Amino acid sequence: MARQVLYGIPVAAGIAVGRAHFLDRDWFARASYHPIAPDAVEKEQERLRQAFAVAAQDLERVLAAVPEDLRDHAAMVEAHLLLVRDRKLQEQALAAIAAQHINAEWALERAVAAVEATFTAIEDEYLRSRMQDVRQAAERVLGVLVGQAGAAPMTQRGVLLARDLSPADLVEIDFAKVLALATASGGKTSHVGILARSLQIPAVVGVEGLDGTLAGELIILDGFHGRVLVDPDEDELARSTELAARFDDYQAVVLRSCHLPAQTRDGFEVQTLANIELFEEVVAVRDLGAEGIGLYRTEYTYMNRETPPSEEELAEQYLDLASLMAPHKVVIRTLDVGADKLTPTLRHRREANPALGLRAIRYCLHHRDVFRAQLRAILRASVVGNVHLLLPMISGIEELVEVKKFYREVQRELAAEGVPFREDMPLGIMMELPSAVMTADVLAQEVDFFSIGTNDLIQYTLGIDRTNKDVSALYQPLHPAIVRSIKWVVDSGHRAGIDVCVCGELAADPFCVPVLLGMRVDAISLNPRSIPSIKRLVRQTTMEECDALLKQVMASQSVARSNRLVREMIYRHVPDELLFSVSLLGEEVGG
Repeated sequence: MARQVLYGIPVAAGIAVGRAHFLDRDWFARASYHPIAPDAVEKEQERLRQAFAVAAQDLERVLAAVPEDLRDHAAMVEAHLLLVRDRKLQEQALAAIAAQHINAEWALERAVAAVEATFTAIEDEYLRSRMQDVRQAAERVLGVLVGQAGAAPMTQRGVLLARDLSPADLVEIDFAKVLALATASGGKTSHVGILARSLQIPAVVGVEGLDGTLAGELIILDGFHGRVLVDPDEDELARSTELAARFDDYQAVVLRSCHLPAQTRDGFEVQTLANIELFEEVVAVRDLGAEGIGLYRTEYTYMNRETPPSEEELAEQYLDLASLMAPHKVVIRTLDVGADKLTPTLRHRREANPALGLRAIRYCLHHRDVFRAQLRAILRASVVGNVHLLLPMISGIEELVEVKKFYREVQRELAAEGVPFREDMPLGIMMELPSAVMTADVLAQEVDFFSIGTNDLIQYTLGIDRTNKDVSALYQPLHPAIVRSIKWVVDSGHRAGIDVCVCGELAADPFCVPVLLGMRVDAISLNPRSIPSIKRLVRQTTMEECDALLKQVMASQSVARSNRLVREMIYRHVPDELLFSVSLLGEEVGG
């Protein structure tokens, strides 16, 4: 038995065994309060300004030296450079020095804490996690202030542990020496996870109890279940070594066939697309066998900046994406933010219940200049690739008609200016509200495709917040209300002659995919790393099995029975290799 087991969030699959190297650079934990004399204010402020300037120069140096195999991640370093150059954080700290007569380190710590308080009120997990960018960028400035910028290098191969790792740290690390990595902070959307997956290094983030006392310890890092085993015994070492070897074999088999179509043994083919939010994920999309991008979340471009992105900036980004993926499909979802989000220029006002307030398409209809710039940029990109426009959170026909009216107005503007665009660019809507589901037959007459956002659909239909640990157990994808809702949307779309895609987490869940196949969904869009195993699952299934399963699940009146039915089907027909994809979902393996 291991002397200690620490738990976190698995973000990159795999198992590694090695000695721990702890990267100790938590300058914020060491920032202390020192009062300064009134006549020292100007000198302290200048010290802070110099620290920001040096940190920016340091990031510019890192950016210029990004290794070729990490060029796709340079945008993350650029984002931190923008944050360091952002005057707001610096001015807030400068003001604190002047008003409170405190040292520069403490003033910066207070300024970051104030920003953090704003971020913690954000409900969206992905956007909330972007606070990490602000803290990491400020940490580099703090490192300059305390005279310890940069990351200490690893001198030998091992498991890298740290409280946090910034994109610049990741670029500077020699990954030839990193067997696996774990951080105390971070979530599923953290940079550490994105980079670890692209480099195929096992990783766990958000590990409780991770600290410098582990340096030098023998570690098993379990990227399947999110565990860090300290000082394991011989049995644990043997089991981990055997499991790691099996995973290597599984990966080799799955990756070899990931570019084959997702076609059942009796000939039904479902299009397999990728959900992405960062441009640098495009490489992984292509490498992992996606047949296009089914959901491009555009929110990241609007974050961490003083002003909204211009039409030119957005058009350049969308043109690059569309041309890079051509002739494959790229579905661009318009801005899906709400009044609770962080960006000052996008902030409307504080709402008591932002999840049900002015968000997504409602927000865009209230901020038409922001919406117009994005629509124009997407339309301009339509001439270089297979671009589709997707509207989030449509609640009913009146709202859709209003959006389409504005969309035609934007098209007429471009035409009058002689700007080329594809007039028949497909337009679709997210089906994620119960009101949209119930009127799917009506909405289907007005659009070219449906995309079912199962994450929000489940939350809004069942009335639960899956991030709330007190009710998260009620998040049940196979609840009869959810299964029947999705079936109704698919049937309504097909009766109107339009395609239906499922782009939520159900599309990456091996226990739910056979049910979706039985419904005859036209496409599934999922996180890129799950694509190879899901495609392989589809190829090992028959529609006869999926049809029979769907019939039983539709007749089921309980979640427990539906879960049992799909598990029996999966374990009866799919071999042991599912162990790995199932464990990545946090399921108990084998039952």
